Amino acid sequence: MKKAVLALVAAVAITSAHAMSIRELRTLGAVSNEGETYVLYYLVGVLEGLREAGAIAARAGQPKPFCVDERKFVPAMAAVMYQDELRRGADAYEADMPVQLVLAAALRRAHACASQ
Repeated sequence: MKKAVLALVAAVAITSAHAMSIRELRTLGAVSNEGETYVLYYLVGVLEGLREAGAIAARAGQPKPFCVDERKFVPAMAAVMYQDELRRGADAYEADMPVQLVLAAALRRAHACASQ
């Protein structure tokens, strides 16, 4: 499992030019009337990117870090997953950590693979 998580984090790091931090995401949500909409769609994009990184790892023979199958990610679901994970790990997450880290943990928790 640890290798799969490391592979996922590496894939996300390689594919993202700049990972938005928790602090930056909060700032984005507060800057304008559309800020909250931008946040929601950013979270959906992160979830889609994590799904693709997991698929890449699986194609490379790594165990899947989470099993979401063909589930569609909608903004409300992405926001709930993100906020729930931040509450669960309130002592573990710092404002300068990437949003991807939070959502990857949320996916592993909410969509664990049964066969692993």
